[in-house]
Amino acid sequence: MAEHHTNVDAVTGVSTTGHEWDGIRELNNPLPRWWLWTFYACIVWAVLYWIAYPAWPLVSNYTSGVLGWTSRDAVQVQLADLRTQRGAFAQKLQDASLEQIEASPELLAFARAQGRAAFGDNCAPCHGTGAAGSIGYPNLNDDDWMWGGSLEQVQQTILHGIRSTDADAHLGDMPAFGRDAMLARPEIVAVADYARSLSALPVPAGVTPDLAKGRQVFAANCAACHGADGKGNVELGAPNLTDGIWLYGSSRDSVIATIANGRAGMMPAWGGRLDPTTIKALTVYVHALGGGR
Repeated sequence: MAEHHTNVDAVTGVSTTGHEWDGIRELNNPLPRWWLWTFYACIVWAVLYWIAYPAWPLVSNYTSGVLGWTSRDAVQVQLADLRTQRGAFAQKLQDASLEQIEASPELLAFARAQGRAAFGDNCAPCHGTGAAGSIGYPNLNDDDWMWGGSLEQVQQTILHGIRSTDADAHLGDMPAFGRDAMLARPEIVAVADYARSLSALPVPAGVTPDLAKGRQVFAANCAACHGADGKGNVELGAPNLTDGIWLYGSSRDSVIATIANGRAGMMPAWGGRLDPTTIKALTVYVHALGGGR
């Protein structure tokens, strides 16, 4: 327990604060003068900052400060400067066709740089910063394109989206064969095993697939979209089932779930959100990631 009395330390000659803990007394040394001046300067700086810049919240607004500076205005100035710097190339990019952009090393480099920035701001949350995708979000680095991988097809997809509210969006759903009672459970399992066999996927231990039955179910229900050979149809957004690339997973359970419950992933239309030049740059960037055709 602390004792409260003032005394002078015999060793240092400094008075104590009167506090003592376990025989240790606290010396009443003054704060260093440099520290005090720094502290006072910080107080003065804070008061001046409150006056000069936006600082105090009000009921529905905030104090604007005598300088009238805001970070929003500063960003607008920086963006205007950036547009000025990019002006010449941006105009060339706007006037050139997609093929002309890819044929010009200078324009291609500019479009890729701008497209990379646009991708990071708008597409990376779903497709990943490296565009490798994840379950339900396509990998844009491979050569598997559900809706086509040409420049024009990629631009169409970005502009109008997939199953979006855009009138020109790509449409096409994977039916829910189980949920909507179009196929019985044994038929779903058989066709799932057959679909996996098209990519030569390993059969789980203890499973004996009925590939003959699966082939029959596939021909009657799936070939219309995926093709008799299972290689898909970009006009319908029906994926190629023979290349080992599975958007929703290739495990037996995942394929069964896809057939039973259907799939209808959505991609927004960017035509009304991004300007035409940015759409071009984004198209060229995505097309150049590695799988464009």
